[in-house]
Amino acid sequence: QVQLVESGGGTVQAGGSLRLSCAASGRTWVNYAMGWFRQVPGKEREFVTGINWSIKSTSYADSVKGRFTISRDNAKNTVNLQMNSLKPEDTAVYYCYADLSDRPRVWGQGTLVTVSS
Repeated sequence: QVQLVESGGGTVQAGGSLRLSCAASGRTWVNYAMGWFRQVPGKEREFVTGINWSIKSTSYADSVKGRFTISRDNAKNTVNLQMNSLKPEDTAVYYCYADLSDRPRVWGQGTLVTVSS
C-alpha cells in the first residue's frame, strides 16, 4: 500500500511564506518523479511543479516561477514545496503526487493553503 501524506498547509497573509512537505510511505521505490498540483473548488486540478528522481530536472507553472521552489530527499522519500511571496490567487488545496513505475499516479489527500489579502 502506497501512501502520500502532506503537511504544512495553513493560512498566511499575502506576501508571506509557507512550506509544504509530502512523505511517501510503504516500500522503497527508486527513479520516480514527485510534485504538486493544486485545485480550487469548481476548477480543474492544475500542475504547480514537479521534480525528477535525479533532482536534475524541475518544472514549474508560469504562475509560480520565481516564487515557489521544489526539493526532495530521496533517502527519506519526501518532497517539499517552499512557497514565497504568496498571493491570494495561490489559495487552493495542494496535492502531492508520485509517478511510480508499477501503478497509476498516486495522490496525497491534499492540504489547504489560504492566502488572505
